[in-house]
Amino acid sequence: MAFSGRSNIPLGQEIANYLGIELGQVKLSQFSNGEIYVRFLESVRGADVFIIQTMTAPVNMHLMELLVMIDALKRASAERISAVIPHYGYARQDKKTTSREPITAKLVADLLVVAGIDRMLSMDLHAGQIQGFFDVPVDHLTSLPVLASYFREKDFKEFVVVSPDVGRVKLAKKFADKLGADLAILHKTRPEHNVVEMGQIVGDVKGKTALLVDDMIDTAGTITEGAETLKRSGAAKIYAAATHAVLSGPAIERINASPIEEVVLTNTVPLGDHSKSPKIKILSIAQIFAQTILNVYQDESVSAIFEEDNFI
Repeated sequence: MAFSGRSNIPLGQEIANYLGIELGQVKLSQFSNGEIYVRFLESVRGADVFIIQTMTAPVNMHLMELLVMIDALKRASAERISAVIPHYGYARQDKKTTSREPITAKLVADLLVVAGIDRMLSMDLHAGQIQGFFDVPVDHLTSLPVLASYFREKDFKEFVVVSPDVGRVKLAKKFADKLGADLAILHKTRPEHNVVEMGQIVGDVKGKTALLVDDMIDTAGTITEGAETLKRSGAAKIYAAATHAVLSGPAIERINASPIEEVVLTNTVPLGDHSKSPKIKILSIAQIFAQTILNVYQDESVSAIFEEDNFI
């Protein structure tokens, strides 16, 4: 059985369509003081249940809604509860970088496990070590097959994949290997939250089509500053790709004013009016999640999906 929270109902419906099932019926509402109420409208006793809920704005409300749904399922005697979280909130708070800071990504993992999940499925976590924060199995998916396929069809001749910082080098290298492209790295520093300063480029981008890749775009400071640096370094055309379209604050204005030709994103986060930007292209990852859910349900390999790019 599959149920969707209110954070991204279109994605939940699309996943259900790929699986050839109907989303389960659940009542989700709030009391006048903001407290969340959940009641499942059909029996889940002995069922293998998947809850689809991405952590998008308002993040805290959607997280709490997910926790309450998990508790309701546990108390209704569901056999196994899997949380399908396309975009894992608080993932950037995965370590202490200065004194007296929390590790909130671990706190969220603890909340989910204590609430009663038996498994967590997510896509392109900001930091891979978040998998180790869970005391239950984690299936860490990637949008790489979908994004790489899109750019492969463009058949660029002089092509270089660019990492916006050293933390994304592994991701950029996977993209470059998939596309048969060169690799370059930008040096980035953050003097404070959501403020970016770009330094030098390691690699050759002059006269080439450059693809900036990242796991998420929030305020778009990293991507747009990186694009400006690539332009000054002689890149012929600049594209950007990311999994999670957080797009908060001045993100759209920055993207529209940047030298980027196109920003390719997925629907892990609902975009709403943001998708109307002429520079934004949305690709669906519903098929990847549907195939993963099916393999988990049938106790089959999940990694085989990505080794073979073998979707439903």
